[in-house]
Amino acid sequence: MTQVHRFWPLLTGTHRYDKSLSTRGRGQGVMIEAPILAYLIETANGRILYDVGCDYAKIADPVQRARHYEGLDFPFGPPVMTEEQRLPNRLARLGLTPLDVDLVLVGHLHFDHAGGLCEFCHSEIHVHARELEAARAGADGAYFAEDFAGDYRWRVAQGEYDLLPGVRAIESPGHTAGHMSLLVELPKGPPILLAGDAADLRENIEDEVAPGLCWQEREDLALASIRKLKSLAREAGAQLWPNHDMAFFRACRPFPEPYA
Repeated sequence: MTQVHRFWPLLTGTHRYDKSLSTRGRGQGVMIEAPILAYLIETANGRILYDVGCDYAKIADPVQRARHYEGLDFPFGPPVMTEEQRLPNRLARLGLTPLDVDLVLVGHLHFDHAGGLCEFCHSEIHVHARELEAARAGADGAYFAEDFAGDYRWRVAQGEYDLLPGVRAIESPGHTAGHMSLLVELPKGPPILLAGDAADLRENIEDEVAPGLCWQEREDLALASIRKLKSLAREAGAQLWPNHDMAFFRACRPFPEPYA
């Protein structure tokens, strides 16, 4: 029986970029605005965050922004992140602080998913072993070494596992070496399967299109993960949520209304 009580998608910023970064081999020249999301899960045994967004300091400080986001080696450009969108302020709307988050599962360690780890040094941080290895090796330009170089309470995972009853980490590599998705069983209604960046957009799911950025150009691995997630969603009767689809996010319940 699930231990999940409530669930919130949290908008932590937005990022405008060429659509081909989300859909491999298509969308060149089309600019999209993507939400940068984290997900808060309240359970009978504490609170879990799936992803933590960007590091606010790297965006707000002009020197850091120029160093991380505005060089020739980084083609994405800087995201937009307001003070209100910082996770501590999102949590404050719910009467919480970062100290109330017990566990963080980082689906992968790119800047827009792991940058906010600096706000959760006290939490147990879950990451796949292959992901941490690839990130530390600087497998691509979306890894910022400072984001995961702190003295964190790492729980380095191998394979798939239950964080607790009703919350299960799912291997979905391809976009990155050790990408993890998350299956959340709500107390009422269908489960939610968070694809993470295994599927940025509904288009990735419906048309089975790989993300634009694939680890070691393993498009085959990325497509296998999309098909795996679709199959799991069918078997579990779950809704499969893309991660950077603004239209999909806007159709979700408005914050701070929970899924419960």
